[in-house]
Amino acid sequence: MAQTATTPQPGDSGPVTPRRPVVQRSLRGFTGAGYDKGRPLLVQAAWFAVLHLVFVKWWCPARWRPALLRAFGARVGQRVLIRHGVRVHWPWKLDIGDDVWIGEGAWILNLEPVTIGSDCCVSQSALLCTGSHRPRSATFEFDNGPIRLEPGSWVAARAVVLRGVTVGRGGVVGAGAVAHRDLAPGAVLTTKGRTA
Repeated sequence: MAQTATTPQPGDSGPVTPRRPVVQRSLRGFTGAGYDKGRPLLVQAAWFAVLHLVFVKWWCPARWRPALLRAFGARVGQRVLIRHGVRVHWPWKLDIGDDVWIGEGAWILNLEPVTIGSDCCVSQSALLCTGSHRPRSATFEFDNGPIRLEPGSWVAARAVVLRGVTVGRGGVVGAGAVAHRDLAPGAVLTTKGRTA
């Protein structure tokens, strides 16, 4: 049963602000509805083996990484540089243009498609996260959405781009900032939440 604050308590001062009902979470009922992994379990397992045993390793030559992604269904352009420690959840849901740089430790959590336009930079330890959950869902069902980085945009070190967001052409998500809505072309989002 949902709980709301309706009466003041002893010692309270000022008006009482009603609270939203508290969701009584029941994760046991989670169904995962609306999320299609896009490939059979055997392909998923093969990718995870390649990802963890080869792709992320420092000794894996950078020139191999685009080829490995393509082998698992990614569309990857020319002259793409992917440093060690980069994680890609599902290659078949990834589209990368030409002349893209992806820095060490970046994580592309692409439960839904991620498109990275040409001349984009995704810096060290940045997170592109297409997955989320419905906050008012008792069973915490998915609320996923694609991410699009338009050509020339930059997601700086430790920045986060959340599901459903498009970063406009030449836009910048500054170091440590969180983009939770679309960023206009040429805009710069800072950790203070301001755009310039």
